[in-house]
Amino acid sequence: MVKHKKKCGEARLEPPRTPRTRAREPEGEDPGVDEAPGSLDCLAGLLAWVLAWLWEKARTLQLFWTRLDATLGLAAFVGILHWIHLTTLFETDCHFSHLSTLEREMSFRNEMGLYYSYFKTLIEAPSFLEGLWMIMNDRLTEYPLVINTVKRFHLYPEVVLAFWYRTFTGIMNLFEVETKTCWNVTRVGFPSEVESCEGFGDPAYFYVGVIFILNGLMMGLLFIYAAYLSESQLGGLITVLCYFFNHGEATRVMWAPPLRESFACPFLVLQMYILTMILRSSNNYGKHYIALCLANVAFMLPWEFAQFILFTQMASLFTMYVVGYIEPRKFQKIVYMNMVSVVLCCILMFGNPVYLSSYYSSSLLMTWVIILKRNKIHRFRVSELNLWLIQGCAWWLGTINLKLLTSKILGVSDHICLSDIIAARILRYADFDTLIYTCAPESYFMEQVTIHDVLRALSTNTYLRKKLLEHGELVFHALQLLAFAALAILILRLKLFLTPHICVMASLICSRPLFGWLFNRVHFENVIFGIAIMMSIQGCANLQNQWRIRGEFINLPQEELLHWIKYNTRPDAVFAGIMPTMASIKLSTLHPIVNHPHYEDADLRARTKIVYSVYSRKSAKEVRDKLIELLVNYYVLEEAWCFVRTKPGCSMLEIWDMEDPSNSANPSLCRTLLQDERPYFTTVFQNAVYRVLKVNREADHIRFV
Repeated sequence: MVKHKKKCGEARLEPPRTPRTRAREPEGEDPGVDEAPGSLDCLAGLLAWVLAWLWEKARTLQLFWTRLDATLGLAAFVGILHWIHLTTLFETDCHFSHLSTLEREMSFRNEMGLYYSYFKTLIEAPSFLEGLWMIMNDRLTEYPLVINTVKRFHLYPEVVLAFWYRTFTGIMNLFEVETKTCWNVTRVGFPSEVESCEGFGDPAYFYVGVIFILNGLMMGLLFIYAAYLSESQLGGLITVLCYFFNHGEATRVMWAPPLRESFACPFLVLQMYILTMILRSSNNYGKHYIALCLANVAFMLPWEFAQFILFTQMASLFTMYVVGYIEPRKFQKIVYMNMVSVVLCCILMFGNPVYLSSYYSSSLLMTWVIILKRNKIHRFRVSELNLWLIQGCAWWLGTINLKLLTSKILGVSDHICLSDIIAARILRYADFDTLIYTCAPESYFMEQVTIHDVLRALSTNTYLRKKLLEHGELVFHALQLLAFAALAILILRLKLFLTPHICVMASLICSRPLFGWLFNRVHFENVIFGIAIMMSIQGCANLQNQWRIRGEFINLPQEELLHWIKYNTRPDAVFAGIMPTMASIKLSTLHPIVNHPHYEDADLRARTKIVYSVYSRKSAKEVRDKLIELLVNYYVLEEAWCFVRTKPGCSMLEIWDMEDPSNSANPSLCRTLLQDERPYFTTVFQNAVYRVLKVNREADHIRFV
């Protein structure tokens, strides 16, 4: 036994096969001259190893492509499913396919009608470039001012869609292919018969159709994103189920397609997916950072509020950097790409100063400074916790001060934004402008039931804390979950960020790196199936509630108003009134207006305040004189706004009593005008909802006297 071990040991030290090769040499030959058989054996062994390696790589590659094909196939399936779901809900809600052109335009309420009006201008212009010039030199929206609406209202989606529509119809007309089907629809009201067209050749149909396709693609991308995060296709399916089961809390696109978020949110999903890949991978290439930059641009261009969401991302990433869960070099590259995206957006938006004066851009500059000074900061002889606090306080204070400074320098200090609304919520501060926002239903505080749902989700995810600290991308998602939860609790409509993110985080229950210890004890598929069953109990009820919605859009009073304006007033007659109604007047009659629903600009807020003074307690003469200064010819008075009160403190009279306490003892001007509008106004049209008051000039006033 000992000798055997010794021989084995000697065999390990000596070159293999040498003794046997020499033993077989024929007599008379030099034993060191020919070693060809040994060389051939080595070559054969090497070749066998290479072939085995190639075979293994081929199998791995085959498995990769098989899994990739399955992932892309599932993504396509859920994307198509979501597109069908959206179009079905939209159709059953307003019976869009049977509406006339005017009714479809009226269904785009509030700011939606304003956005669609520019798409309409672009496709009805003699050429695309002429239409682009018209919306970049618009005089109808804030008469008599000439404004660049692409710069002011983030109209790149409408520009792109109009170009696609003109290209599509041009090609179809060239090949004489029918793009729409029209028929007459009999209905109640006047006219009793209207033409209704269906198909992508109809402008409104094309407009909403592309939006639904984009959001269908978003669902496919959300599946890929969640599957990557959880490293499991089942995780992607769990996210999709969660999204469908909470669909009413996750999106508004099926009820309000033209809103800016409908164009921006799909690119937020793409941006967070790319950022997750960068955070997870140790070897990132330049193409990943370029893709992140382009995704940022695509997210910010359609929607001004996107910058605030990216600011929360930067806050999360900076926290990770300070605590040490992201490599400084990688973080520095991410910051640089974000800075480039801000500059690109500013250029594409014709130098819009909002991009340079936001909390987002200020936070990027402060982050850049802290990264450059990190060596000096780490020389401080303080504890690690104090070092974190120093950097965090410096970042927050520097960001706020830099934002205030840049806003003052660039002249956008009066520009209301999401941060102002949040500050008003937290500090209980209120004025006319903030109340106009916060009294809208979508700006209410989150309902108690929704808060309980969020807290349940958060409490579930806290069990992941220990494992999250081992994965930088998971730390980022946990921090973003907290940020989105805080925003959603303050402003109800921001649930559209929280709910999808909770669904993405739900995919982590399928993550083997996180829950491998559990899946070693129980069958993996059984656990996931059980969770899906539990989710479906309430989820199916939510879906059934959506599917039960049946409606048909009809608004005869507004249709009468628009018909009267179109055929009984001069094309250059200027109108003023409640913001949603003004958007409809501009869209359907092409008359100039002085105020509109895009309320962020300071000058527009001042104009709207004058227009809304009809619902205050000011004197009729004072209000008439102010309207004349705005060159208003007709005022559209809505009786409901004289009395409506969505919640305590939110009626127009209550808002004005807070804003203008000196007139609080006077009677309501609106009610006075409903009784007798003379001599400063004259009623020229009236129906059950609307009353059009002609604004009398001084000569008309004298004639009445």
